[in-house]
Amino acid sequence: MAQAQPCVLVVEDEGAQREVLKYNLEAEGFSVVLAENGDEAMLLVAEEQPDLIVLDWMLPNVSGIEICRRVKADPQTRQIPIIMLSARSEEVDRVRGLETGADDYVVKPYSVVELMARLRTQLRRTRPASMGERLSYADIILDAGEHRVFRGGQALHLGPTEFRLLSTLMEKPGRVWTREQLLDRVWGRDIYVDTRTIDVHVGRLRKALMANGGDNPVRTVRGTGYALG
Repeated sequence: MAQAQPCVLVVEDEGAQREVLKYNLEAEGFSVVLAENGDEAMLLVAEEQPDLIVLDWMLPNVSGIEICRRVKADPQTRQIPIIMLSARSEEVDRVRGLETGADDYVVKPYSVVELMARLRTQLRRTRPASMGERLSYADIILDAGEHRVFRGGQALHLGPTEFRLLSTLMEKPGRVWTREQLLDRVWGRDIYVDTRTIDVHVGRLRKALMANGGDNPVRTVRGTGYALG
């Protein structure tokens, strides 16, 4: 089973634009959820916790600027990168979008190739393992591209699930992940797995990380889940 695909929320009121974005994002290997308006977008942000939001400025009822402001004001969602799409090309509009919290600003009409490149840039920052990046924490190195893990210079042998679990924990050292969040990230949103399964795989991961005499870097947060460090 592959690492759960990064989930991109597309918020766009024009149906043709939504479908073009959905087609190209899925072709790039991303999971896609769609919203037509701001109210629907806020519900999906809460339900799906997407890895990135592609957000149109001009939306009915609630504008993209307001959606951006709400997402970035909430501690639970502020870390989600937002790429704002807009026909407004003036510098003052770009500045307003970025000052509201957007991580990038793309003017319509845009190149799909450029948009995908900008999207990958944002995901390399927030989900580096999914982009094949090399991660490190203390004496642990995870090479997502080569699918290898080293600790103290020695290669470790991890099963595929343990590898995905470690890559998730290493992307955000210190962050406390609930079991439900780990299940979504490691197994994917569409697969049912009992949350107790996480405990089994965390145990296997700890055993592998400590195989050569190292300490246990995976911390249990009682009643919540797990964190690295």
